[in-house]
This record gives sequence, C-alpha cells and structure tokens, in this order.
Amino acid sequence: MLQRIIIAAFAALAVPILLGTAIAAGTGTLVLKTNSGEHRYTVEIATTNGERATGLMFRRSLPEDAGMIFIYDPPQQVSMWMRNTYIPLDMVFITAEGRVRRVEANTEPFSTDVINSGGAVAAVLELNAGQAAKTGVRPGDQVIFPGLGGVP
Repeated sequence: MLQRIIIAAFAALAVPILLGTAIAAGTGTLVLKTNSGEHRYTVEIATTNGERATGLMFRRSLPEDAGMIFIYDPPQQVSMWMRNTYIPLDMVFITAEGRVRRVEANTEPFSTDVINSGGAVAAVLELNAGQAAKTGVRPGDQVIFPGLGGVP
C-alpha cells in the first residue's frame, strides 16, 4: 500500500515535468536595453543544477514576452544544448556586470551540438527564436535583472 502511494505521488510530480509545465524556482522581470529601447520579459529563474539541466526541455510553446534565465554563481564558462527542446530559441549569454557577452540566435530544436558561452558568464537567457533580431540585442548591451551588474 505504501509503495503504491509513493508511486502515485512520484507520478503526480513527474507529469508536469514531462509535459513541460513545471515552473522553476520563481519568476521575475528582466529588461534588455538595446539600441531599439527597453524590452521586458517575464522569466522563469533556474538556479539549481536540476532546474538548469531541465531548462525548457519538453515545452511545446513559450509566450512571446517570456523566457528562462539560468543563473550561475560564481560566473563560469557555460555550455548549452537543445536536446529534448521542441522550441527554437535565442540564447543570450550575460556577464556578471549585466552585459551581453554573446548571442546564439535561432538554435536548432533537438540538436546535441554544444553552444558555448565564449567566456565566464553569470547567466544565460533563453527566449523564443527571433527575439534577438526583434530587439537588436548584441554584445555589450545591458541586461537588468536582480544579481546582475549590481542590481539588487
């Protein structure tokens, strides 16, 4: 009986993850400041190894003004991939100073090709593919988010 309860509880927790509806540690508002203005996104925050490992895998959609930010403390070289990710994404690699280090636009769903940060980063922002072009984000642009660049 206890085993059946444990299995049922695990299944209840696993179903949202498999369906891609699990919520990360929390959400916040992130602002990209580019030459075209300020662009606001509601982002899920991934801070644990488990949250970062799962990321946006298995999701079938993402609202246009939403994304996920992966936080790394301390800043480090980061490698990402698109395994089990249905949505094409733009990846924005962000320094501890809150500046864009580099952008990887239009990543290929399900690809196991490694996408490197190109140096130490404190965060990686994933947005729907096309957002980088739409906002004109490029290296050196400012990212406003708590914990980056001195933002409390």
